[in-house]
Amino acid sequence: MPCFRRLLALALLTLLPLASAAGEPAPAAYTLSGTTVHVLRATRLQRDYELYVALPKSYATSPDRRYPLVFVTDAPYAFPLTRAIAARVSGHSSDLPEFILVGLGYAKGDTPEFSRRRDYTPTPNGKANAVSDMPGRTPVFGEAAGYRRFVADEVFAFIAAHYRADLSRKVFAGHSYGALFGADVLTHEPGLFQGYVLGSPSLWFDRRALFARQKEWAIDSKAPLQADVYLGVGEYEGRAPKGARDPSRYAREGDMVADMRTFASALQARQARGLRVRADVIAGEDHLTVAPILITRGLKWALGPR
Repeated sequence: MPCFRRLLALALLTLLPLASAAGEPAPAAYTLSGTTVHVLRATRLQRDYELYVALPKSYATSPDRRYPLVFVTDAPYAFPLTRAIAARVSGHSSDLPEFILVGLGYAKGDTPEFSRRRDYTPTPNGKANAVSDMPGRTPVFGEAAGYRRFVADEVFAFIAAHYRADLSRKVFAGHSYGALFGADVLTHEPGLFQGYVLGSPSLWFDRRALFARQKEWAIDSKAPLQADVYLGVGEYEGRAPKGARDPSRYAREGDMVADMRTFASALQARQARGLRVRADVIAGEDHLTVAPILITRGLKWALGPR
């Protein structure tokens, strides 16, 4: 019986809310006010994805107004970051109008790494030594085309049905693999979005396979291309220059700075009417630290006054 009592006491400690020294209940988990999380079925892919939505401050008081849309990949990270940037910039400056923010979450039941490797990459040829972080499941790459159709056919329709959105003003924003997916969309169906914010795009993927696609796409010079495209990388994502004070901070594999510049030059060479391209290298930043700067600059470029 004493043993049972000890077990019962342990169970109660596990199930009951923890109390502070003053006997107060444990603090509640923090949530982002004014946001919702939907679960949307990708019919063709037979997977469920989370969709995060944040509405602008004036949404409730302006019932006749429709708002531009910003879609961000890697929602668990990029959604709260972009929401905070929007609140500070659009709330205090004319450089960035209010918008509805949509976070593209990962597939339910998948880890972020497993989901993004599969859905954001354009070919099945991932790193040969890639190891899955999901026991019993082999890493999968190359399903960007299917994921693109899910976004175009089902995510857009869901947003149009539930929110006062201006679907003629859609901006895509992604970083790393997310930006690789955005570049893939741009070279296959550029009209899906009117603006693209591509931060540190992983154009090195599969021996720079996307550049081959870009060359094929560029053959048809009459293909319409009207978009505001912002590209950016951190200074330390390129090769270390001669005499660099700390060469260890620079990229050891690939050269994302050179790749971005090559991609931007190929876009500009098309001289398409209605196409604006900007490419920035952010001094003093690396692959991980540069993302907030690129989101801020990119959204101002794509949505701000011209």
